[in-house]
Amino acid sequence: MTGVPVRPPGAAPYEVLVEAGALDGLPALLRERAPAAHYAVVTDGNVAPLHAAGVHAALAAAGSASLHVVPPGETSKSRARWAELTDALLAAGMGRDGCVVAVGGGVVGDLAGFVAATYLRGVPLVQVPTSLLAMVDASVGGKTGIDVPAGKNLVGAFHQPRVVVADPVVLRTLPLEELCGGLAEAVKHGLIADAAYLGTIEAAADDLLAGHAGALEALVRRSVELKAAVVGRDPLEAGERAILNAGHTIAHALEQVTDYRMAHGAAVAVGLVVEARAGQAAGHTEPGTADRLARLLTRLGLPVAPPADTDPGAVLAATATDKKGRGGRARYALPAAPGRMARAADGGWTLEVAENHLQTALKWRADA
Repeated sequence: MTGVPVRPPGAAPYEVLVEAGALDGLPALLRERAPAAHYAVVTDGNVAPLHAAGVHAALAAAGSASLHVVPPGETSKSRARWAELTDALLAAGMGRDGCVVAVGGGVVGDLAGFVAATYLRGVPLVQVPTSLLAMVDASVGGKTGIDVPAGKNLVGAFHQPRVVVADPVVLRTLPLEELCGGLAEAVKHGLIADAAYLGTIEAAADDLLAGHAGALEALVRRSVELKAAVVGRDPLEAGERAILNAGHTIAHALEQVTDYRMAHGAAVAVGLVVEARAGQAAGHTEPGTADRLARLLTRLGLPVAPPADTDPGAVLAATATDKKGRGGRARYALPAAPGRMARAADGGWTLEVAENHLQTALKWRADA
């Protein structure tokens, strides 16, 4: 089985395996790619009965394994859950010859990855994404972390996996709303790096929403290729990797001000449109880009404006803690045009945007 190579400088290369049925061969694959004396399978209450329990049973039958289930949802990305999991691994007697296997969506991957990064100063990690969002984005690149009251993903570490196993078959169990959320991240990849891919998503929108296996597998593979290329050039987000956060400065702020009632994919969809509209007003983004994004994201069943009761001031205040910010001021990864990102005068990949442009973009409504 071959996959998409990821070669982050300073870290061991690994592959993202995108193949229907890959989950069935996971125990043998782990013995080859991530041999361990004990496998700690981390999942959530939704994924456990669907996929993770079977993975755990197969690993336990072949050796030593434990299953650790957290409640589903963003609130599990917390210091408390991190502490519970690390204590559970210690109680299970897992040593540095163990391996953490994250089976779930982005929340599970981030949380389990942070546990792996910090447990005994670091143990091997395998990512088994079961949501489209995690397959195309969250499981690739080594970012791990938890949320804190000040904001999302503000405590974390870079910890590259030994292998990522993305089996599109598991997407059959995914609710439509979550499938749509993953499509928002795929649209982002086309926007930032491949205009032709953005066009492909537009052409395949109906097949993607219908869960067409071939369309979804092609989508996952191309998104992983694009992200892997960026991560390979900038593994620690020192420069170009910031473009992968397009739409996310506003998205994370929307999640925070809605107490995470707004799903990540939906927030990213809104963030892409808002930031593109502000970028157009500031002269950084080609006119028409925001409307094109809004049309596509609407077709994909996603929102393109904040909830009507959203306070733009509160959203902008929440951007102050964004990791791309400098001197307490948020900076944005903005498209110059589909497939190409804007650059700052100093060559950087993020730009400041005047508050009035952001306020106007946050107040925009499709039916206004």
